[in-house]
Amino acid sequence: MASGSKTVIYAALIGNTGIAITKFVAAGITGSSAMIAEAIHSLVDTGNQVLLLWGLKRGSRPPDERFPFGHGKEVYFWSFVVAILIFAVGAGVSIYEGIKHVIHPHELGDPTVSYIVLTIAIVFEGGALYMAWREFNKARGDLGYFEAIRRGKDPIMFVVLFEDSAAMAGLIVAFVGIYLGHATGIAYFDGGASIVIGLILAAVAVWLAYETKGLLIGEAATPEIQKIIYDIVAQRIGIKGVNELATMHMGPQNILVTVSVDFSDKLTSKDVESAIADMNRQIKNAVPEVRRVFIEAESMSAHNRQKQQGESN
Repeated sequence: MASGSKTVIYAALIGNTGIAITKFVAAGITGSSAMIAEAIHSLVDTGNQVLLLWGLKRGSRPPDERFPFGHGKEVYFWSFVVAILIFAVGAGVSIYEGIKHVIHPHELGDPTVSYIVLTIAIVFEGGALYMAWREFNKARGDLGYFEAIRRGKDPIMFVVLFEDSAAMAGLIVAFVGIYLGHATGIAYFDGGASIVIGLILAAVAVWLAYETKGLLIGEAATPEIQKIIYDIVAQRIGIKGVNELATMHMGPQNILVTVSVDFSDKLTSKDVESAIADMNRQIKNAVPEVRRVFIEAESMSAHNRQKQQGESN
């Protein structure tokens, strides 16, 4: 997953860098508001790819004294920052430029340069979008598209996919806006296209922020993974019952597991220690993403009393 994420990011980074430079040159020549919005959009996307790569690098660091569970959540943090930047810079500046050109419209220059640049950009963005979509399809397996996004624990994949999708939509809007502005002679179309691009970016940013927020706070592992862990513990001889199973993603490939278990009263302390060691090993073998397992020996009655006290407080 991590290698696939990096491949998608590098592809988007290379494409967006070249496209951003080309769009700024075209915007300077034509004075098009839609082209300025698209240039800013590509520049923001380029910066976002750098931040995502930084997040992957920081998140791969091993645990240390200050962060005993590792740095995996840095990936979630920087993905959330990307959503903020898309909203504040990409959407904000695009809407501002659009409103400014609607209030004070001016005659547009030769659209030929804009058409050439937008066509080239569509080709490059299409390639980046194809790669992002291909990796996303590999990751989602048999899940539906929206379910895969909702349940996905690697934000890099859907952040890049959303960015590239928004970029493609923005290019089409810019093309239509510039064409209508020149075909009708109404300059408002160009400014209006910039506003629409800004609204698309704002919608994508809000969705990304929402999806990343849960991961940043601490989402549980998928129900399938939880069932595997539960079955390993519950089906073991000498276990009277599983009081509670809690999981949390500390990173895309880093799951923390805590289990409260009611052991049989017939087991000795040595038997309990051996059982805990065996379950720890079995869980990690069955689910490679699990890095840390904490198993607590606790009677069901004691666990229920403690739970009731916690709820009353």
